[in-house]
Amino acid sequence: MVLAAEEAIAADPLVSAKGSGLWRYILIRFFLIFPTVIILVTVVFFLTRITGDPITAALGGRLPPAQLAERIHEAGYDRPLFVQYVEYILGVFRGDFGTTLTDNQEVSQILLQFGAATLELAIYALIIAFLVGIPLGLVAARLRDRWPDAVLRIGAILTYATPIFFVAILLKLVFAAWLGWLPVAGRASTRTELLLQTVENPTGIYLIDAIRLGNPDAVGDVLWHAILPALALGLLTAGVFLRLVRTNVIGTLGAQYVTSARSRGVGEYRLLTKHAYRPALIPIVTVIGLQIGLLLAGAVLTETSFEWKGIGFHLAQYILSRDFVAVQGIVIMIAVIVAVTNFIVDIVAVLIDPRVRY
Repeated sequence: MVLAAEEAIAADPLVSAKGSGLWRYILIRFFLIFPTVIILVTVVFFLTRITGDPITAALGGRLPPAQLAERIHEAGYDRPLFVQYVEYILGVFRGDFGTTLTDNQEVSQILLQFGAATLELAIYALIIAFLVGIPLGLVAARLRDRWPDAVLRIGAILTYATPIFFVAILLKLVFAAWLGWLPVAGRASTRTELLLQTVENPTGIYLIDAIRLGNPDAVGDVLWHAILPALALGLLTAGVFLRLVRTNVIGTLGAQYVTSARSRGVGEYRLLTKHAYRPALIPIVTVIGLQIGLLLAGAVLTETSFEWKGIGFHLAQYILSRDFVAVQGIVIMIAVIVAVTNFIVDIVAVLIDPRVRY
C-alpha cells in the first residue's frame, strides 16, 4: 500500500515538477555562490592595491629601501598584478588567505582563533533583536496609528540610524560609568579568562566553555560582560524587525481569513497571536541573511568599542597598521560567510513559505 502511494506520487507530474523545480532552484542558488565570491575577491584585491603593494603600505618608511625591495621581491609583489591576482584567487579556493605582515600569522588561523568570539556576539545580538523587535512590532501593529505606535516607530528609526559607536558610548556612560552596574569592556573578567584556559579543547565561545567548566560564577560573568555589546549591536537589528513585523501583521490582520474569524466573534488578542503572528514572521526569515551581513559589519565598531576581541576587533587593528594582506583576507572571509548564510536562508524561505516561486 505504501509502495503504491509512493508510485502514485512519483507518477504525478505536478509533484515531480515541483520536486525537480526545488532541486533546480537549490543548485542554481548554490552555484551562484562561486561567482559572487569571485567578484568580491576581485573587488577587494584591486581596492587594496590602489595604494601600491601591501609591504610598502605596511612597512614603507620603517625599512631601508634596499631591505624593502628585497621583502617585496620575496613576497612576489614585483610581479605583474594579474599574475598576483590569479595566484591569490587560487589560494583562496585552497583556503589560503595569505600571511599577515605585522605579526606573521596565517590569516586563516586568525579567522579560526577569533571567529568564535564574533559568532558568539552575533548570536547574542540576534537574541536581543528577536526579544525586542518582534514583541514591540506586535504591540505597534495592535495599537496602529496611536501614540504608542508612533513612539515605537520613531524608536525603531533611531536605533537603526544611530551609529553603533555612539550607542556604545551612551551605554557605557550610563550603565558602566554612572550606575556601575555592568562591566565597561572585555568578554570576561581576568579570573574567568584564566579559568576558561583550563578547558580541554575549547570552542572559543566563552558561554559554552564556561558551561562545560561547570562553574556558575563563570557563566554569570560571561553573560554579564555580554549585555552591553549585545545591546549595542542587537538594537540595530531590532529596529528592522520591529518595522517588518508591524507592517506584515497589519497586512495579515486585513486578510480575508482574519476578517472571517473576526466576524465569528474571535477576539482581537486571539486574532493577533493565533492568526496574524506566524505569517508575519515568515518575512523575517528572508531578511536574516541581510541582517547577518549588517551584524558582521557592525561587529567591527562594537568589538572595538567594548574591546571584544573577535574578528572585527582585529580587523580594525590591521586597518590601523595598514596590513592589507590581513584586511583583504578577513573581508573576503566575512563575504563568504554572508554569501553562504544567504544561500541557507533562501532555502529555508522556500521550504516554509509557499508563496516563494522556483
